[in-house]
Amino acid sequence: MPLSLRRAQKTDVRTQFAALCYRITNDKPQILLITSLSAKRWIVPKGWPEHGLTPAQSAAREAWEEAGVRGDVAQQAIGLFSYVKVGDAQRLPCVALVFPLQVRKLSDKFPERNLRQRAWFSRNKAAAAVREPELAQLLRQFDPRLLRR
Repeated sequence: MPLSLRRAQKTDVRTQFAALCYRITNDKPQILLITSLSAKRWIVPKGWPEHGLTPAQSAAREAWEEAGVRGDVAQQAIGLFSYVKVGDAQRLPCVALVFPLQVRKLSDKFPERNLRQRAWFSRNKAAAAVREPELAQLLRQFDPRLLRR
């Protein structure tokens, strides 16, 4: 049942699903960031809910499309962050639920390979590279040893 019968407004908060893509190197987590399409700033892969997919599966699909990542995605979000999505002369308030995804394979051929850059960062350097304070805190505090398996 819908939460509201009113028509969606431009000021309504939208939900997206994000993948915190990570690997373990020398017993320390490294985080994969990608560049945004327009401003070329560092972000995590994220996107809109997809019909027929769980939130975690949607996050994993975005990781593939935007970063060429295949791996094991956690079914439980570890947090969320808010931001304003800017595009086509509109500003949409968004909240993104973040799902950890342990990278098993990084492909050179993926849908957005010509549109984005990607790079591995330590937790602290990843936190310093992103613009959203809530995302930075999630990245800084991320510990894959605490994930439910």
